[in-house]
Amino acid sequence: MSEAAIEGSPTLEPGGAEGVVHDFSRDKQVFGLPWGKAMMWIFLLSDTFIFSCFLVSYMKVRITTTDPWPNPSEVFGLTVFGVSVPLLLIAIMTFILITSSGTMALAVNYGYRRDRSRTFWLMVATAVLGASFVGMQAFEWSKLISEGVRPWENPFGAAQFGSSFFMITGFHGMHVSAGVIYLLIVANRVRNGFYEKRGGNYEIVEIAGLYWHFVDLVWVFIFAFFYLW
Repeated sequence: MSEAAIEGSPTLEPGGAEGVVHDFSRDKQVFGLPWGKAMMWIFLLSDTFIFSCFLVSYMKVRITTTDPWPNPSEVFGLTVFGVSVPLLLIAIMTFILITSSGTMALAVNYGYRRDRSRTFWLMVATAVLGASFVGMQAFEWSKLISEGVRPWENPFGAAQFGSSFFMITGFHGMHVSAGVIYLLIVANRVRNGFYEKRGGNYEIVEIAGLYWHFVDLVWVFIFAFFYLW
């Protein structure tokens, strides 16, 4: 048999357990999906289950409690120039997160265009908006704590209100805080050309965007079930 025929013949890959080890050692991709993006989707799926359990538990507690449930419009209202405005702070927080989704989407767009400057500043803007959201949430917590709301008691009505509020909003706030740190790390690497040295692949910006959009989407459900119901 000629050398050309030997060179043109397909290479047989090992099967079974040996084949699995061989595939992982070569860092093969499944369905053309990068590992980083696949792992982020798996993480977000697991987080979806956790938030779903929290919200379902909250709805069950609220439906079954015998004590009157506090009116969110009154509990979360702010007094501006002597006028009580219901859900004012929550509305501003929601607007900030929705705006941050827009800046993050633009950052991903310019990232794939390899526009380092615009990608960096848009990611910084997203992180600043996220930090503003966390700051407002801290103000909201301090306001309720000063009014006597605790995880085990609540002067406005059902005691379960406090535990539900601190658990759900606190868990979401931790995600936003982690997201702000994550965005700043990626933005700094974009600024100093770290990804240019690795072939100009800005896929990490999209992966960070997936996380941020998920956090924003979860807040929409919290806003609807906890503050509007």
